[in-house]
Amino acid sequence: MDMNERTPLTQRGSTAFDIDVDDLRHLMAHRKEDVVKLLHDRFGGLSGLCRSLKTSPTDGLTEDDFTKRKEKYNVNVIAKQRPKTFCELVGAALQDLTLIVLIVAAVISLALSLYLKYGQATTFDESEGQAGWIEGVAILIAVVVVVLVVALNDYQKEKQFRGLQSKIESEHTFFVIRKGETKQIPVQEILVGDVCQVKYGDLLPADGIIIQCNDLKVDESSLTGESDQVQKSETKDPVLLSGTHIMEGSGKMVVTAVGPNSQVGIIFGLLSNPQGDDAHGGKADKKGKKDKKDTNATKSNDKSTPTLDGSVPADKAVGVNKGEKATKPTKSRRKEQSVLQAKLTKLAIQIGYVGTCVAVATVLILVIKFAVITFAQNKEPWQTGKHLKQIVNYVITGVTVLVVAVPEGLPLAVTLSLAYSVKRMMKDNNLVRHLDACETMGNATAICSDKTGTLTTNRMTAVQCYIGGHHYREIPKETQLPKSVVDLIVWNISVNSGYTSKILPPDTAGAFPKQVGNKTECALLGFVQSLGRSYEELREQWPEEKLYKVYTFNSVRKSMSTVVKERDNPLTYLLFNKGASEMVVKCCSWILDAHGNPIPFNQQDQENLTASVIEPMAGEGLRTIGIAYKRITFDSSSSSPNDMVVKSEPNWDDEDHLLEGLTCLAIIGIEDPVRPEVPAAIKQCQRAGITVRMVTGDNVNTARAIASKCGILQPGENFLVLEGKEFNKRIREKSTGHVSQALFDKVWINLRVLARSSPQDKYVLVSHMIRSKAGRSRQVVAVTGDGTNDGPALKRADVGFAMGIAGTDVAKEASDIILTDDNFSSIVKAVMWGRNVYDSITKFLQFQLTVNMVAIVVAFAGACFLDDSPLKAIQMLWVNLIMDTLASLALATEQPSMELLERAPYGRKQPLISRQMAKNILGHGFYQLAIIFLLLFAGETFIEVDNMSGIRVHEPTQHFTLIFNTLVMMTLFNEFNARKIHGQRNVFSGLQRNPLFVIIWFATFVLQVLLIQFGSYAFSTAPLTADQWLWCLFFGVGELVWGQVMNSVPNAIIPKCTCCKRKRPEEEPAEGAEEEEEEEEEADEDRIGHLPAPTEMALGGKILWVRGVNRIQTQMKVVDAFRMGLGPRIDPEQRRSISSMVLRQAQHPTIEYADADAPEV
Repeated sequence: MDMNERTPLTQRGSTAFDIDVDDLRHLMAHRKEDVVKLLHDRFGGLSGLCRSLKTSPTDGLTEDDFTKRKEKYNVNVIAKQRPKTFCELVGAALQDLTLIVLIVAAVISLALSLYLKYGQATTFDESEGQAGWIEGVAILIAVVVVVLVVALNDYQKEKQFRGLQSKIESEHTFFVIRKGETKQIPVQEILVGDVCQVKYGDLLPADGIIIQCNDLKVDESSLTGESDQVQKSETKDPVLLSGTHIMEGSGKMVVTAVGPNSQVGIIFGLLSNPQGDDAHGGKADKKGKKDKKDTNATKSNDKSTPTLDGSVPADKAVGVNKGEKATKPTKSRRKEQSVLQAKLTKLAIQIGYVGTCVAVATVLILVIKFAVITFAQNKEPWQTGKHLKQIVNYVITGVTVLVVAVPEGLPLAVTLSLAYSVKRMMKDNNLVRHLDACETMGNATAICSDKTGTLTTNRMTAVQCYIGGHHYREIPKETQLPKSVVDLIVWNISVNSGYTSKILPPDTAGAFPKQVGNKTECALLGFVQSLGRSYEELREQWPEEKLYKVYTFNSVRKSMSTVVKERDNPLTYLLFNKGASEMVVKCCSWILDAHGNPIPFNQQDQENLTASVIEPMAGEGLRTIGIAYKRITFDSSSSSPNDMVVKSEPNWDDEDHLLEGLTCLAIIGIEDPVRPEVPAAIKQCQRAGITVRMVTGDNVNTARAIASKCGILQPGENFLVLEGKEFNKRIREKSTGHVSQALFDKVWINLRVLARSSPQDKYVLVSHMIRSKAGRSRQVVAVTGDGTNDGPALKRADVGFAMGIAGTDVAKEASDIILTDDNFSSIVKAVMWGRNVYDSITKFLQFQLTVNMVAIVVAFAGACFLDDSPLKAIQMLWVNLIMDTLASLALATEQPSMELLERAPYGRKQPLISRQMAKNILGHGFYQLAIIFLLLFAGETFIEVDNMSGIRVHEPTQHFTLIFNTLVMMTLFNEFNARKIHGQRNVFSGLQRNPLFVIIWFATFVLQVLLIQFGSYAFSTAPLTADQWLWCLFFGVGELVWGQVMNSVPNAIIPKCTCCKRKRPEEEPAEGAEEEEEEEEEADEDRIGHLPAPTEMALGGKILWVRGVNRIQTQMKVVDAFRMGLGPRIDPEQRRSISSMVLRQAQHPTIEYADADAPEV
């Protein structure tokens, strides 16, 4: 039977629940008027739906046991992809091309050694046959160790970041009504039948039907691709879908689908089962399957299921009725690589190319020399086992050179440093969502900060007011004011505020009352209580559903209005308005005098009030709020001159007209004290070379006063303080109205405060600062935001900080880091940790490049001047392990210190390898090479050691062992030098703060001793005598002395290093790309007012509470860059497959493809 022909639910017998999941799916598949009709015909209207779900539209769920409800309708949790097992991670680590080549070569070497011993009847060297197999086995063991270390690191890393994701999810809460009380619960606890309060900035965690709403507008682009906001109402379009954002207004909804049955759950189910499996889990009966064919949102066997960004194709979009065409999403731009990441990628590619060339040259020279000597000079006949094995050994040597040359420990160092820092930053109230933001923050040159809650305490209190022509420096008593005026003010504030804003009793005696919701509204509610009135009583008389019309606050009109009907006179409406004082005053034509009577209020009076009241309040750092009202009546006999008498129903959609001719009730000054720690934090930023700018919606005088208290503005400085209008006037071309970069560059350098600014102004400021080439260096910009409209600026910034307490879900989703305490001083800690990450990675880089250079030159020199490399393959693998894995652990976990804030940031164009680092790399490389070659060609002249002549191929020699041991000793002692990258003399300072470094250093030293004395054939070593050990230690300690010598050499002798200073992609656009980017920027700026979140935010990943742990992509991007020229990439068609892409991302969240055409999930 067709769903539309089912028996109306109101006629069914009473059961535990009179409605099943299929009924709800069918309901949620309809849109607009269709769902209203279906709701009325089959469900008995909204009240009938609530009865069927055993809930109340006013009191919500009332039962205590939700077990049956969960069994019937499921829970609000979407099953995640299982994490990769350790064995799978081992398999992934074995995909490394160089390791595969090593394994193959080692197996061939082992097979040939066994063949030489057992498969040949000809005469051969007995000791060679007995020992030849050991090298192949040793290399295989070394590969196993490397693979296990990598897999274990990936396992721990994934485990840690799944924990981080769980923390993010657990902190996402929502307001619901249960048993008549409003409660804030985790989104995972939301159930079908819950009555949820929705408001501006919310990310909906479940599907539902609107019970009541006020001017509700929703961004459904994540599901439909339509960029326009959708107007919702109880009578025209009451469907709200999970994963969509509330852009304006407020209201209540009854939840109809959660978890796998919600729209987000359906899409994720389709992505997890792209081959047509049931997206909802479990087996559907035949009837259910037939019903699902009627629903475009639940076609699990549809080949055009959601695209890789998590959205549904335009012609299959949820919310697009049959015959309608969905709007094509705007082309989004991928956020550029982080500053450090861009530099590392280029450096890695260059090192990879050099290493490949040297490795190939080494193999060719060794093979050619072997062929010439063996076959041309000695006239030996070809012996497959013996000669092929020698060639394979040469190949192993070449591949090992490549393994040593390619800095594969660099991604590990990046990952370890970031993971360590992220974990510690959480304790400093920085919840890092995007790992690359951590190190990018260390390069920040500018911070564009909000005022409220970030620089101030966000605990607002009304301290002054202007009522009835009198400016009260303290809040007056009720008896000092006319009763009629007090009634109107209290009525206005009580109903013309978000009902989620409230003041609760303190948790402990003597503490301040708790402010819940919007802090400005809480200050006004506190003002009502200070007058001796109760706002709760008025809200009980006028609950939200009785409010006739609500115009919610937005950044354009900077005010909020509510229309109610007078209780005793149904022919009269009262329009209450509150907002920014200047905006409200401009709309007023009347003002109440000391007796509560309306008197005319002309433009001159407005200017006088502004000059005598508003500006003095603002000059004291107070936020000024205007309170006004208007009586709209059909009663022509009304005697009040300020009444608006109408003959017909006003056009309630024409808000601008309705806000004309208001009557001013009061101007209230609200104090938001500067956080006590902020001035010191801003001073730290200034010492660290970071410019702090305040971007606020407050009055320019208020902003200037707060900026002065914070230390952003200092006496005697000639910096700019601009309002949004003046700012736009200065930076835009008069003819076109577009932002001119040249004009912008004349303004931003001296700009310190931007007042009365809109989100569009903030976006323009951030985006054009990043693009600007004016000033001493390219800017790396961090920005803070808390509102929905801050989303574009947070996305555009190099690092976006969202407020964890006051921030909306949209702002948090657009951010890179969430400030869990909304405190500016936490940003300073993020800078310190970011610089520590950058320094840790460059320390490792300085250390590794030295070893790379030495190992490559020694191997190549050995190929050119000797018959073999002085360093055997297994020895180079050990050196590689020391400098890659162990050095990564030692150098990437340094603790930050306040000294990091005493220097200027590196900036966007600063070379990754500074002159000091280049001097250290070249200097220490020269020292080590000099010692190695001295021991190689003249060692027997001053050290009692056997030379290499007459030694059989596989027998270890003391001479080569001495060279190997000396190299390791010099490398170990050079680790101390690598800890300092700015020329500090004391290389041991701060060592006590990093016990891991000490432990790893001594452990490596002990292992080296054991390896030398007992390694024998496995590591091609011969035991050394005490005198020989002393020589090795002497040369090793000499590294410390040489380090002091290098610090005495001026940096100026090193030319500026430009190898890693190439322009980032955004700095060298292709022909015509720059113009296209500017056009897109302008289009983005024009859309900000209407589309606060760019289409980039419409990806499936925008849903905060179901986001996977695919944030740890930085390190694999570098590895991919290393391998670009080393082997074939993954087949593009396979990469574009939904199943392969989603499963790879979910099971191995560290993967990101280096090619720009790869799709994102």
